[in-house]
Amino acid sequence: MLTTGSQKAASIYFHIPFCTKKCPYCHFFVVPDREDHKKEFMIALEREWNLIYKRLMGLDIVSIYFGGGTPSLLGPKRIQTILEWIQKSGISIATDCEITLEVNPENATLSLMKDFRKAGINRVSLGLQSLDDTLLTILGRTHTASKSVHAVQATYDAGITNISVDLMFELPHQDVRAWESTLRQVQTLPITHLSLYNLVIEPNTPFHKKRKELSPHIPSQETASQMLDMAVSMLESYGLNRYEISAFAKEGYESCHNTGYWRARPFLGLGPSAFSYFDKKRFQNIASLSKYCGLLEKEILPKDFEEELPYPENLKELLAVELRLLEGVDLAQFQQRHAKLPQEMNDSITQLIEKGWLEREGPRIKLTSQGLLFYDSVAEEII
Repeated sequence: MLTTGSQKAASIYFHIPFCTKKCPYCHFFVVPDREDHKKEFMIALEREWNLIYKRLMGLDIVSIYFGGGTPSLLGPKRIQTILEWIQKSGISIATDCEITLEVNPENATLSLMKDFRKAGINRVSLGLQSLDDTLLTILGRTHTASKSVHAVQATYDAGITNISVDLMFELPHQDVRAWESTLRQVQTLPITHLSLYNLVIEPNTPFHKKRKELSPHIPSQETASQMLDMAVSMLESYGLNRYEISAFAKEGYESCHNTGYWRARPFLGLGPSAFSYFDKKRFQNIASLSKYCGLLEKEILPKDFEEELPYPENLKELLAVELRLLEGVDLAQFQQRHAKLPQEMNDSITQLIEKGWLEREGPRIKLTSQGLLFYDSVAEEII
């Protein structure tokens, strides 16, 4: 069972927006990889850190996450500088703090990964997406399957042994045979964690503009279900156990940072477009590098919006998100952490149990195997 962690635990997220090329399916905020942009960004990021870090006083930082974009493009020295800001600030950092860096396979060399380890990175997330060269081309990725394998091995050889990889399925022109081949190759990789995503064609992406052209080549729902079943079965046979709807890990290597998202652990997000959840409020920074830097030059926090959901809407959302964890939710602990469930939520839970989408296991409720398939509907009924 995943531990709930200290009530004083918190996390930090840094959104590093630089990319050499934006993938056609990507909907995250990114900017071109330019040195002048990086210098400007680092000045603004330090200003933002100095404006907000005192909010973390009295809390234990259990995870730090560099996401993007392609945060490895910032380089080891700048990553080390950011970690030094945290160390020098006087806030409490857990001795086993998980410090993750997202890396693209084409950037991962042995010498670079050694430098990131020296900078303080102890976990790496590699965006493989596929181990099929044809599908990588369709996804607009600039690395090959062979480069992915070398990237994982280089990271491991550099002394970073906590390695997560991302894989995607339900891709245009992907069939079961190609998917099985990718999954078989995964067995040979020295990884501890895997995140599994089905392709979602998001608005305002090149894939969305080409959706009519792509749609006939996307696997059917039946094939997609077959792919998911195959992934769960094969990954678990490798010792990568499914602990969340889209996440698999070897025992003891569940993502501390992401588990915090699902359990509503407070976190502060820094950088343009970064989200935060703190003091029961969620807020997001402005998704513009120039506006982000301009506001911070005036010592104004670059907040785009902030909201605090009223009771019981806040409980509904918190419960729906935590149910993503396969171990489920201890309702007594949940109410102790948040607030008492209103009768309407208890009624929804009862109805979902009667439908066969949720089940009780002692004090816990959890998704059934059918509920896992229909999670979006489960969340909709709760919310």
